[in-house]
Amino acid sequence: MRVALLIIAMSLLGYCKDETVSGHGGQSTTWTLRSIDGTPFAARATLTFPEEGTLAGEAPCNRYSGQQSVPYPWFSAERITATRRACPDLEAETRYLRALENMTLAEIAGDTLILSNDSGREMVFRAAQ
Repeated sequence: MRVALLIIAMSLLGYCKDETVSGHGGQSTTWTLRSIDGTPFAARATLTFPEEGTLAGEAPCNRYSGQQSVPYPWFSAERITATRRACPDLEAETRYLRALENMTLAEIAGDTLILSNDSGREMVFRAAQ
């Protein structure tokens, strides 16, 4: 009985809100990749957080989706699956998806999303217009 009352009280006080990137400004925004490790990314790649615990987007060749369930500012792209279309930018797509899987921190500042990790790697995204 006490546990049920605690859960109800926490819900009423707002403790059950989305603590992932989507709940901290990432939801309803399409983020377009601008650079990986300071090098401009010439191909098109996007990242979205359509709902709590998920991520999705378009890599240079394929659409992809996955899970992202750690609390902000942590980031973890997990269980990424992608369609299987071939195209000339498969090398860029592989570079993008591997980098995405290696990111561990997220920071949203206005129209910029920065994903980074402890090794000094960084991905910079801008909100799509």
